[in-house]
Amino acid sequence: MLEQFGIQWPKIIAQVFTFGIVYFVLNRYAFGPIVAMLEARRKRIADGEAKLEKIARDLAAAEENARAIIDKANTDGNRLIKEAGESAASLAEKKKQDAVHEASQILAKAREAAKLEQEQLLTQLKREFGRMVVDATGRVTGKVLNSDDQDRINRETAAQVAL
Repeated sequence: MLEQFGIQWPKIIAQVFTFGIVYFVLNRYAFGPIVAMLEARRKRIADGEAKLEKIARDLAAAEENARAIIDKANTDGNRLIKEAGESAASLAEKKKQDAVHEASQILAKAREAAKLEQEQLLTQLKREFGRMVVDATGRVTGKVLNSDDQDRINRETAAQVAL
C-alpha cells in the first residue's frame, strides 16, 4: 500500500537518517546554545525583577527613613526656635531690668547731685545775702560794723532765709 503512494523505503530511511543527523547537529550546535542563551536571559530577567523588587522595598524603606528624619528635624527645629524665642524674651527682659536699674541709679545720682548743688547754692546765697544785709545795714546806720555784729546779722539772715 505504501508503494501505491510512491513511497520508497530506502529513501525514507535515508531521509530519517539525514533528519536525525541534522537534528543532532542543530540540537548540539544551534538549538542548544540558543536555548542556553534564552535560559540565561530568562534567568537574568528573573534576577533583574528580583533586584527591582528589592530596590523598590529599599526605596520605600529609605523614603520612610527620610520622612522620619525630616519629621525629627522639624521637631528639633521647632524646639530650637521655641527655645531661642524664650531665650531672646528672657534676655530682653533681663536687659530691660538692667536698663531700668541703671536708669534708676542715674536718677538717684542726678538727684543727689542736684541736692548737693542746691545746698551749695543755698549756702552761697545765704552768704551773699548776709553780705548784702551787712553792707546795707552799714550804709543805713552809717557806722562800720565789727565782726561780732556781722556774724550776728549773718546768723539772723540765714535763719530767716532757711524758713
